[in-house]
Amino acid sequence: MRILVVGGGTAGTILANNLARRLAAETRSGKVKLTMLSASDRHMYQPGLLYVAFGQMTPDQLYRDQAGLLEPNIEFHVDPVRQFVLDRKQVKTESGKTYEYDLLVIATGSRIVPEETPGLVEGAETFYTEAGAVRMFRRLREFQGGRVAVAVGVPHKCPIAPVEVMFSLHDYFKSRGIRDKVSLKYYYPINRIHTIENVAKWAKPEFDRLGIEYETLFNIREVDPVNRILKSEEGIDVEYDLLIVIPAHRGMEVIERDKLGDGGWIPTDRNKLTMNGRDDVYVLGDTANLPVSKTGSAAHFQAEVIAENIASIVKIGAPVRDYDGKIYCFIEAGHDRATYAMFNYMNPPDLKPPNKPMHWFKVAYNQMYWTSVRGLL
Repeated sequence: MRILVVGGGTAGTILANNLARRLAAETRSGKVKLTMLSASDRHMYQPGLLYVAFGQMTPDQLYRDQAGLLEPNIEFHVDPVRQFVLDRKQVKTESGKTYEYDLLVIATGSRIVPEETPGLVEGAETFYTEAGAVRMFRRLREFQGGRVAVAVGVPHKCPIAPVEVMFSLHDYFKSRGIRDKVSLKYYYPINRIHTIENVAKWAKPEFDRLGIEYETLFNIREVDPVNRILKSEEGIDVEYDLLIVIPAHRGMEVIERDKLGDGGWIPTDRNKLTMNGRDDVYVLGDTANLPVSKTGSAAHFQAEVIAENIASIVKIGAPVRDYDGKIYCFIEAGHDRATYAMFNYMNPPDLKPPNKPMHWFKVAYNQMYWTSVRGLL
């Protein structure tokens, strides 16, 4: 059986490693061939970009060699996909090669699209790329006071990030002794300060306590970088001295180009994690249009389910597990405190008061990421 994994990010790497160990005997005997295609030979720890933006990590600390993270029975190629030919069970790549499969896993991730909002590239800071995080760090270092606006585009991955960046900004300016010279205001597109209701209920009093202002029902329309004005679809104009934006995301270009899903998100069965209408194609992580947050933890839990099911198909001819929407997210709350949100399709998160032990647990997990992505945690 030929199993092809497209995507070498968190989702694809965990899945491939988990599957490689489950099918070690089958790959040795030649019954199974496991192949991964990636667009890069380097693997980035994406949550670390926020730490780079605040000077707590340097860019080189974000990366590891992708091949070194993979089990030896995975055939690895740096060869970006140019076209999915699902009716023929084929994937065509930029090198001109064609890879055939019996089972395909698509874990191509997502991308930011700040260029789709007029003026945003020129007028706002972001931390969703290495270059953006470094630029934001430099801007923060130079900033001496004034109006800081943080606005959120939709959809976006890591939904907790907007809340975390507010706490991080508060701590950062306080540590520099200029918090009293900075006005922090948060702009969110729906009628509460977070999509997840219980997160919004928890965050609102935390914002109030720290003097962080907020405005809801604010959808970004454009940025005027010359006059430093952020404009909303609702007709509100906001003057700023420093603008930080969580940019809108889309799926990868190849997914859109091949019309596999609206906005680059592939329609996916919420329990089986197969592409709708195709039982031989699994969809994993950010690429799926599931009603769950696009986070590393969601990708991790989904990868475990898919790996177990594919291994079971190889061994006994049928899958054995359903995905229940499980997610576990740490939330940094400032002052070396953190909490967490754990939830699934049926049960919303029940957030506890932030504490220091949870903060240090998150710090430790940042270091354990490389163990986690190998599927060992």
